[in-house]
Amino acid sequence: MLIRLNKVLEKAMPFVTPSAVIVGLICSAWLHHLSFLVPWIFAAMTFAGSIGSNFKDLRKVMMHPLPIIANFIILHLAMPILGWAAGSIFFPGDDLTQTGFVLLFVIPTGVVSLVWVTIYGGNIALTLALILLDTLLSPLIVPLSLSLIVGAKVHMDPWDIMSGLFLMVVIPSLIGMLLNQWTKGRIKTTWGPRLAPFSKIGLFVVVAINSSVIAPYLKDMNGQLVKVIVLAFACATIGYLAGWLVSRMMRWDREVTIALTFNSGMRNLSAGAVLAISFFPPPVALPVVAGMLFQQILAALYGQRLAKRYGLNAHTAKAA
Repeated sequence: MLIRLNKVLEKAMPFVTPSAVIVGLICSAWLHHLSFLVPWIFAAMTFAGSIGSNFKDLRKVMMHPLPIIANFIILHLAMPILGWAAGSIFFPGDDLTQTGFVLLFVIPTGVVSLVWVTIYGGNIALTLALILLDTLLSPLIVPLSLSLIVGAKVHMDPWDIMSGLFLMVVIPSLIGMLLNQWTKGRIKTTWGPRLAPFSKIGLFVVVAINSSVIAPYLKDMNGQLVKVIVLAFACATIGYLAGWLVSRMMRWDREVTIALTFNSGMRNLSAGAVLAISFFPPPVALPVVAGMLFQQILAALYGQRLAKRYGLNAHTAKAA
């Protein structure tokens, strides 16, 4: 039954995230009270994705670091500069909105990318390595990037950020990989198919809750907000495209290409929204909030394109 449910959810993935956004916006009055559940759901999703990997795979990835270096250049050099340029061109003299676009693209890669990479048969070990490294470096990268690009001084507690992301990523990943190693891969074949549908349901819940949190910022729709949303959408699309193009130029295999496409486009915007709302005036938060609206929709669209490109649907890709 769970396997059948998983097949149905995989076919519905392009519609799962858009519908979750709509549900979150409509039901924001009571869903936003559940935001405390997001880290725990993330942790469960990370665990479910990591049981298919082991330390041997992770060691192989670290011995060939070029994809990791390429991903870091896209995430923390190319995209933040693009965000700054876009903000400067379309919002001249508006320092706060420009800072928001830089913040949108200095946030570390998204934990949910592991779910998408798992669904479409990408390199899970590479994805885990990227998430782990980016998460651990984020307390240094985020304030340093903001300071260098826009001159903003960010006052935050790096231990709070690291501990939260450590809970969502590092601990469940290590537990999943240890269990895979200990059972000699048996946990992947026995529990993988059973946990798979819950990861997709978890994704729906996370997107819905996050959408409910940002709903108040979208009530007063005006020309400025529409402009921010359109520009954030265009820039975010380039992130996914950059990962795909670099992988094709380097002639990396399908698994690496899928991993880099998702990890180059996705950001941990839940943490980004908290950071923006906590430490900056509202105009800085708007680009980050806009990014949350369609990040998962873009992931679904690029997932479809990747599956079509390789002649595989999500289910057969994952089994490959």
